[in-house]
Amino acid sequence: MTGDNILKGQVLSFTASPFEVPAQDATRLDEALVLRDGRIGDVGAFDTLRAAYPQAEVVDYANRLILAGFVDAHVHYPQTAMIASWGKRLIDWLNLYTFPEEMKFGDIGYATDIAARYLDLTAANGTTTMCSFCTIHPESTDAFFAEAQRRGQRVVAGKTCMDRNAPEGLRDSAQSAYDQSRDLLQRWHGVGRLSYAITPRFSPTSTPEQLEALGALWAEHPDCLMQTHLSEQTDEIEWVQGLFPSARDYLDTYEAHGLLGERGLYGHAIHLEAREKDRLREVGGAVVHCPTSNTFIGSGLFDMAGLMAAGQRIGLATDTGGGSSFSMLRTMAAAYEVAQLRGTALHPAQLIWLATAGSAGALHMGDLIGNIAPGLEGDLVVLDLASTPAIAQRSARAGDIWQAVFPTIMMGDDRAVADVWIGGRRVG
Repeated sequence: MTGDNILKGQVLSFTASPFEVPAQDATRLDEALVLRDGRIGDVGAFDTLRAAYPQAEVVDYANRLILAGFVDAHVHYPQTAMIASWGKRLIDWLNLYTFPEEMKFGDIGYATDIAARYLDLTAANGTTTMCSFCTIHPESTDAFFAEAQRRGQRVVAGKTCMDRNAPEGLRDSAQSAYDQSRDLLQRWHGVGRLSYAITPRFSPTSTPEQLEALGALWAEHPDCLMQTHLSEQTDEIEWVQGLFPSARDYLDTYEAHGLLGERGLYGHAIHLEAREKDRLREVGGAVVHCPTSNTFIGSGLFDMAGLMAAGQRIGLATDTGGGSSFSMLRTMAAAYEVAQLRGTALHPAQLIWLATAGSAGALHMGDLIGNIAPGLEGDLVVLDLASTPAIAQRSARAGDIWQAVFPTIMMGDDRAVADVWIGGRRVG
């Protein structure tokens, strides 16, 4: 479609975090929104917008729910083809499944095919932005950014850096990690809707020298994000303690090398020490909850309620392919289930916020994506709240919007995604 568009439906947006105020005070429901020049031009009553934009084409979604596109704050696009690999904990799973697959990404053709497949699968599930690890091969990063650029999609990605405890062919060095990351950053960061993230995989696969080099690169480019993993499994933490005997804790292996900061993204963060929580909060770094991955690989139960109450910045993620689904709906459902096991029932508004505005905030992109408001980019997902017979019969009994949407959060999949808009353009 070209020109202005008015999208008519149930338009849900956030005016505050539903973790800080009640859901009814944190959200608003409108009848329509206007898309113009790739951005949201206006939001409000349909008749008012129709009168103000008489030439706009109307897309009538009836009673379907229009949300900001989902934001997935921690993924590994190279693991697309090996998602749902059976039966291993983290370290064995990396060696048996992940590393052999990542070896293939020095082939630009293969990397491009997987990048296109991944972006197709995620768009079908309503995800419009993600922050992805690539592989050690610069080709893997080039392929992902080129494919996202072709689609006009806002993404974050970076070359994964590893110089130890990985197979030959999947190791770089402190110097090559710095040089290649710098070159990729200079080539892609800030081009269109693309952003670069400096990406040490995690402390066990980087020597102190490599961590130091990447910390120096981040200091030279502080507007970039930095992404890594933190305290995912207890045996991983023991491994880190053996590799870094002088470190105060796992987070200190990053902090000591310049890799702790406000624009840092720390995936998983399940088994945090008190000092780690304090330091993350003090610097404003984000932790990223990956519930389907944490249950699939047997990592543990993330403390959403405790970390939120302590003022942590938190995003939500599928963690493809340790996570067992490309769907942020399934991820929200898993986050609800994990929280229940810790004694907290997350409200539907909180789950949607995590998958949109919360993750956008974790990526420091809340002024661009993750909500519906004039001036934000036109990334949207339209949900059918009666996409299957099971969901339809449940939502038919709903007394309010939250009772209507919660069955889709808990039981929905790509069939619930009625439409997707990226950069103001309808996908598919």
